[in-house]
Amino acid sequence: MEEKNMPKHIGLIMDGNRRWARSKMLPIKLGHKQGAETLKKIVRYANQLGIKYLTVYAFSTENWRRSEEEVSGLMNLLQRYLDDFTKEADTENIVIRVLGDVTELSEDLQKGIFSSIERTKDNTGIIFNIALNYGGRAEMIKVVKEISEEVKKGNLKSEDISEEVISNRLYTKNQPDPDLIIRTSGEMRLSGFLMWQSVYSEILFLDKYWPDFSEKDLDESIANYQKRKRNLGK
Repeated sequence: MEEKNMPKHIGLIMDGNRRWARSKMLPIKLGHKQGAETLKKIVRYANQLGIKYLTVYAFSTENWRRSEEEVSGLMNLLQRYLDDFTKEADTENIVIRVLGDVTELSEDLQKGIFSSIERTKDNTGIIFNIALNYGGRAEMIKVVKEISEEVKKGNLKSEDISEEVISNRLYTKNQPDPDLIIRTSGEMRLSGFLMWQSVYSEILFLDKYWPDFSEKDLDESIANYQKRKRNLGK
């Protein structure tokens, strides 16, 4: 891995918690718990490397289809994660932000989210985006509705709709698009992760479950990215 040509923004699709647990004959909830511990480690390390933005797919709009028991367990884990990690993030200069429709989450979890955002907002280190109740299609529907409303009110002409107009209504407003997206577990799809923002992202699929992802894996992923020639359509 070279110190130059570091990606500014990395996206992580943290896949494989359940399969990791099953492979070890463990309850699913322990797979999610170990995945959360891995995430803490990787966020700290990315901050040390000087990565400016890290966006992780924590809970998608489609994840509500899982069993009530698993969803409840995930929500409780997210609540504890935010409470615990916010203290560490604040001391390590990490900024926490959340992407997605949080209005569908419990009041307690919403309070935890707003508290984490408020507590870390003045930090100057890595911006750690947690995609929570997020879906790429849901995000685009949100944007279309907002733009339609502006056109209806006469505040925006349809011919003035541009990439900038759309980008300014995304959850990632004022952030660069991800340079590199990593998905673990061997699955080779993005599953609606940052659909608009990922059009020129370099994508790396790893045949490793998320709980086993290490600092070395991040180093190797960045080194892989640095070897690629990015033309960005030119």
